[in-house]
Amino acid sequence: MAVRAAVLPAIGAPLEITGIDLPDPGPGQVRVRLAAAGVCHSDLSLSNGTMRVPVPAVLGHEGAGTVVAVGEGVTHVAEGDPVVLNWAPSCGGCHACALGEVWLCANALNGAADVYARTTDGTDLHPGLNVAAFAEETVVSASCVLPLPKGVPLVDAALLGCAVLTGYGAVHHSAKVREGETVAVFGAGGVGLATLQSARIAGASRIIAVDVSAGKEELARAAGATDYVLASENTPREIRALTGKQGVDVSVECVGRAVSIRAAWDSTRRGGRTTVVGIGGKDQEVTFNALEIFHWGRTLSGCVYGNSDPARDVPVLAEHVREGRLDLSALVTERIALEGIPAAFANMLEGKGGRALVVF
Repeated sequence: MAVRAAVLPAIGAPLEITGIDLPDPGPGQVRVRLAAAGVCHSDLSLSNGTMRVPVPAVLGHEGAGTVVAVGEGVTHVAEGDPVVLNWAPSCGGCHACALGEVWLCANALNGAADVYARTTDGTDLHPGLNVAAFAEETVVSASCVLPLPKGVPLVDAALLGCAVLTGYGAVHHSAKVREGETVAVFGAGGVGLATLQSARIAGASRIIAVDVSAGKEELARAAGATDYVLASENTPREIRALTGKQGVDVSVECVGRAVSIRAAWDSTRRGGRTTVVGIGGKDQEVTFNALEIFHWGRTLSGCVYGNSDPARDVPVLAEHVREGRLDLSALVTERIALEGIPAAFANMLEGKGGRALVVF
């Protein structure tokens, strides 16, 4: 059956909106009709080669939709069920999974190398980050499908698959923000806005948003920021001035650039925690000297997928949505058609914030 999709024909090439031939689900597979897909910076990183992906591919890893068919052996979802796509399913058997660190599963992305569909001329297609959400429908492994809890709008639920899990996990699992602590969030894009909301949910007393764009201040404050700082070489000094000259207890970097990682570190108090969520290129080198590492006693940590377990955390996030503590619609700055993805990529390169949502 042919469906429309956004195909990446080669690394660095523009996306092509075209028809693809999608097979029926085989054993252990599920076919999903997408309601919406978020346009994440990771998709841009895949398209430009910052992150590796087999091509040609259908990108898109943040999505939600309705099950239209299931293959043999699938029992946890059925036709008609609303679901969230999980682009990084854990295998349960590798070293990381045995330690309970499912977000570091060694086999999570094995499916991205599979051929899951073909172009109308017969060219093999790979599912970018397993789920190929930039399409009207997709066929995925059953492990990539999570039942959507009741009370969460299906279109908004697409954001649970990456941005919200990442931002929430950065605050609650990686940095472990405690009530009353101060937090700085660097970058007010989709993940940054989710991080701001999560810091508010955690009970942070002061939440400082940092971004290069003055136009994101309203979005950031609506998400929970108590203060807004325009990024500059003086950012750490400004943040210390807002926190009694101490620096924040926690900095969360959501950009993936050396300059912002260094600024996040410099903005953290002595003994505080700096968590890096942003995905940067190999050319983004951050330097520290041995004396400052000793003197400041800070913790610097990476954060993959929010250090989250989607099966555990999606129901928790759904409860926050139902109780009004988490506003998924506030993370969306524009709702677009499939053809609007290239323009959304361009907006991300220009630093325009929030999250574009492809609505099918």
